Amino acid sequence: MTQLALVIDLNVCVGCHACVTSCKEWNTSGVAGSLADENPYGKDPSGTFFNRVQTFEVGEFPDTQTVHFPKSCLHCEDPPCVPVCPTGASYKRKSDGLVLIDYDKCIGCNYCSWACPYGVRELDEKQKVMKKCTMCVDRINDENLADEQRKPACVLACPTNARLYGDIHDPESIVSKAIRENSGYQLMPEWETKPANHYLPRRSASAIDKQLSRTVFCIASFGGLHGKHDIFYCAEKRNQIIHLINNANVVTAKRGAFTFIHTGNVFTVNDHLPRA
Repeated sequence: MTQLALVIDLNVCVGCHACVTSCKEWNTSGVAGSLADENPYGKDPSGTFFNRVQTFEVGEFPDTQTVHFPKSCLHCEDPPCVPVCPTGASYKRKSDGLVLIDYDKCIGCNYCSWACPYGVRELDEKQKVMKKCTMCVDRINDENLADEQRKPACVLACPTNARLYGDIHDPESIVSKAIRENSGYQLMPEWETKPANHYLPRRSASAIDKQLSRTVFCIASFGGLHGKHDIFYCAEKRNQIIHLINNANVVTAKRGAFTFIHTGNVFTVNDHLPRA
């Protein structure tokens, strides 16, 4: 059975909240109806969100790190929110494994939110029904959209490609490979809910140093760049953020191709570059 899911790379997430705002923008005008916002510009703003980013520090001074932890419905394979619903409003689809809510059946009793160990269901204070991430079901099933656009809004908005989307039951999918190759893990597996969403762990400084020791040089020539060859560090894996050797400009390596930002110009460098 297909099980759609998100894989979130905690080593890449910068806590920009692009996923939060894009999710809110798409879903407040989608099948979920308007998402409440109470006092959004005041001292105590509140409202309904499908996705939130929690930021916290780990370690002890001076060896501390800031961790940005996005969290939404994990679309569990054995969701505890479904059997407790007295009206059948919460249900899991067999076709794609998504856990959804029928708003016409929901009576806002909060049983599902109490059963959820992850705290990702929120009662909309205006409509008095429970709401949560739908994996942008109206978007991913819209055949009028191009294939590359049939992804959750949060995935499309993420500037660092920290969010991946696909079928975790397909061993060749991008999410399955990411989990397998990067020690992906489930959140709170002791609850035995089998969350579909996975996280890729933060890497330690020693692990980063080890990876950099295996990097290779790529040489590329661009017209108009001071009339010389520019040498770049190219990480072996294409989803890393790397730096230009010959100056301090930041270079972002996107999946599928390296995108180099240099002197205000953007260049896309494909994999056929000669390697020293």
